[in-house]
Amino acid sequence: MGIRKLVLAASVLVAMAALLSANLQTAAPSGVAMAKAAQDYLSKLTDAQRKQTSFAFDDKERLNWHFIPRPRNGLPVKQLEGDALKSAFALIRAGLSEVGYDQALNVMSLEEVLYLLEGGAREERRGKRDPQKYYVSVFGTPAETGTWGWRLEGHHLSLNYTIKDGKVASSTPEFFGTNPGTIDAGLGRRIRVLGAEEDLARALLKLCDEDQKKVAWVDKAAPDELRTGGAMGTNPVAAQPETTAPVGLPAAKMSADQKKLLAELLSEYLKNMPGDVERDRRAQIEAGGLDKIHFAWWGSSEVNERHYYRVQGPTFLIEYNNTQNNANHVHSMWRNLGGDFAIPLK
Repeated sequence: MGIRKLVLAASVLVAMAALLSANLQTAAPSGVAMAKAAQDYLSKLTDAQRKQTSFAFDDKERLNWHFIPRPRNGLPVKQLEGDALKSAFALIRAGLSEVGYDQALNVMSLEEVLYLLEGGAREERRGKRDPQKYYVSVFGTPAETGTWGWRLEGHHLSLNYTIKDGKVASSTPEFFGTNPGTIDAGLGRRIRVLGAEEDLARALLKLCDEDQKKVAWVDKAAPDELRTGGAMGTNPVAAQPETTAPVGLPAAKMSADQKKLLAELLSEYLKNMPGDVERDRRAQIEAGGLDKIHFAWWGSSEVNERHYYRVQGPTFLIEYNNTQNNANHVHSMWRNLGGDFAIPLK
């Protein structure tokens, strides 16, 4: 490679790193904020509610995560009112950025849309589709010292946190889904939760030349689902991310415009977390090497047709699937390849 190309490649990596470092929030450590919010939440509950929402830190329930509509342990916000309800949502807010909090609320609100769209008996539909059927679980004793955790979970949403001595040691698995992916009620009334995550990835694929597509476009058929989407039961292996070698197009072989889109795509996922968690993730990504990030696509390149993509670096894994309901039903997640739940993978 000539000197000019080396300089260009270096400048692109610097620009990509700058994009990854932009717009970070500055605030008190989020682990401390979560501890205070969790303490307040627990203090507002009745004894029975506190028992229902609380688990030992080493309880197997901590690893029992999933995004499907299934029976869950924990305390649903549906059972809360007044100060207890406010404190539950204050805890949820403490675990996310403003953007992430809005996205979580949007995901939850779509349960009302599904309730209206799906047939069957009204009571049966409400039992399955309810924007208040999201469960808060606390593992261990929330404090600024020691180790504890908490989770918010329901259909299409699973947020899992482990906090050690006031610092967020793990914020994965992190799952957001949306059904419908797009609601189009006319001019100015179109809603697309997780829309940017799809559009940026597709734009990156369409910038590939023919040789790049041979590498990035793994298959014209999309898999029906994410490879790892939660633990059915409390199997600690199933609870962890898939750790196979990356496939697809490495950032090292992308153009400057493609690297910019890749950075924007990563930012779309990263900005859901509080500022310090986002900074830690970005630092890990950069330490692992931006050039080592791979982008891979399966399925159609067109809107409203089945597709799936994966973005994988040395420290993280993104999986995104939109194959159900005529590609209008999205599942997406961010995983830590060092191990979710602050449990190192061997």
